[in-house]
Amino acid sequence: MKTQNFGYKKLYIGGELIDSVSGEREDVICPATGESIAQVAKAGKEDAEKALIAAEKGFKYWSKLSLAERTEWMTKLRTAVLEKEHDLRTAMVHEMGKNYEGAYEDIEAVINALDWYPNAMKNLREEQIPDYEGTHTHKMISKPAGVAVAYLAWNFPLLNVGFKLGPALASGCSIIIKPSALSPLSTYMIGEILHDIDFPAGVVNILSGPSSTVAHTMTTSKIPAVLTMIGSTATGKRVIADSTTSIKKLGMELGGNAPFIIFEDADFEKALELAVVLNFWNSGQICVAANRVMVHKNIYDKFVKAFVKRTSELKLGFGIKENPDVFMGPVVSRSDRDRMFDLVEDAVSKGATLEYGGKIPEGFPEKGNWIEPTVVSGITKDMDLFKKETFGPVAGIMSFDTDDEALEMANNTEYGLASYIFTNNHKRIERFTEDLEFGEIQINGVKYAIYLPHGGIKNSGIGHDCSHLALDDYLVKKRISTAI
Repeated sequence: MKTQNFGYKKLYIGGELIDSVSGEREDVICPATGESIAQVAKAGKEDAEKALIAAEKGFKYWSKLSLAERTEWMTKLRTAVLEKEHDLRTAMVHEMGKNYEGAYEDIEAVINALDWYPNAMKNLREEQIPDYEGTHTHKMISKPAGVAVAYLAWNFPLLNVGFKLGPALASGCSIIIKPSALSPLSTYMIGEILHDIDFPAGVVNILSGPSSTVAHTMTTSKIPAVLTMIGSTATGKRVIADSTTSIKKLGMELGGNAPFIIFEDADFEKALELAVVLNFWNSGQICVAANRVMVHKNIYDKFVKAFVKRTSELKLGFGIKENPDVFMGPVVSRSDRDRMFDLVEDAVSKGATLEYGGKIPEGFPEKGNWIEPTVVSGITKDMDLFKKETFGPVAGIMSFDTDDEALEMANNTEYGLASYIFTNNHKRIERFTEDLEFGEIQINGVKYAIYLPHGGIKNSGIGHDCSHLALDDYLVKKRISTAI
C-alpha cells in the first residue's frame, strides 16, 4: 500500500499560519500502514491562550458584520473547500482510514453547513410577546453568544468541523476548533484554505495538542461563551466539570449505544442491508452505529445467517480513489483494534458465538490497525458488547421474544442517542416512539441531513447538531420591552 506525504502543517491562529510556541511537531500516522503521512504543529498552553485572545478580537469584528456580509465570506469558504475537495478527501483517507467515497460525506457536511446556516439565520424570527395590560410591547431577539470552542472527534474529521463551523459563523460567533490528534490533517488543511482566501483574522482558529494542556486551558478560561464538542461521554463530563470557572453555554454530542430492533413483520432485506451498513461503514466508528442488533426469535437464525453472508462479502482495503470497491478500512489506532478483540473475547467467554471475523485479515500491513468485520451472536446483558459503545467493526446480535422484552433491552443503557426500529405494526410503532429513551428514533429506514436535528438524551449529550436547533448553542436571547 502506497501512502502520500502531506508535509508539515501549521497552526491557524489570528488569520496566520504559525508554528507552535514550543516548535514541537507531531506525526500523523496512517492507520492502514502505520507510516507517518504528515506532521502538524503541536499546540501547547501558550498557543491555546494566543488562540483565545485572537478569537476574542475576531468575535468583536465578526459579530458586527451583517448576515449578508457573513454569508459572503461563508460562500467564499465553501467555494474554496470545493476546489480542494480531492486533496481533502485524500487526506482523510490517509489520516483516518476511511474510504474515498465515505470521505465525501465530510466534504458534503462542510459545504452544506456553510450554505444552509446563513438561510437558517435569515429565517429566525423575533418572538413577539403579548402584553395583557396593554401598556408595553415585548419581543425577544437573538444575538451571538461570543467565542466558541469546539472539541472534535476523529471519526468524521471534516463532517464534525462542518457541524460546528456552519452555525457558529452564521450566528456571528468566532470559533476555535481543536481536532483530535488522531486525525488533525484535513482540519489543518482547512486552516490553509482560510488563510489563502484571507478570511477575517481570529474568526476561525485551528490547533491541536494534548487535552491536558490545550483543552484544559481553553475550557477553564473565562473567554469562551460556548463550549461545544463531539466525543465520548467521559470526555464530555470532564469538559463540563472544567468549565465552571464561568457560566458557559454547552453543546455536546456524546456516546451512543444504539438498539437496532427488527420484528418478524419487518422488511427483512431492508433491515438486513441497513444493519450491515450501520455496523461496518466507516469501520463501525460512528456514534449512531447499530451497536445492539435485536432480532425477533422467529427470524433470528435466518437473520444471523444472512448477516454473516453479507459481512463476508465486504471488501477491505486502503480506500484511495484508485480503490473504489473498498467498503471498509482499518480502525483508527492500535488501541482501538485491541479493544475490539477484548470485546469479542469478553462476549465469547460469557457464552456468545463468534460467527465471523474476530482476527487480523491476511495480507495487510502488520503495522496497520486491521481487523476483519466481525459478527458475534447470542449477546446478553452481562457482556461488554451490550453495555459499552462499540465504536468499531464488531456487530453484536441478540434475540428477543416480546415487545416488552425488546423495549426493556433497548432502554437498558446509560446512552440515548440513536435508535432504530423495523416493523409494520402501527400500534407497536406508536408505543416504541413514545417509550424508547433516545433522542432519535428512526422507523423502517435511516436518514441524516444538515436540516434534521441530531442530538441525544441521558448521557448522550446536550443540545443538537444540525438543523435550526444547532443555532441555539451559539445565540443568546434578549427581551426588549417598550412602554407604549
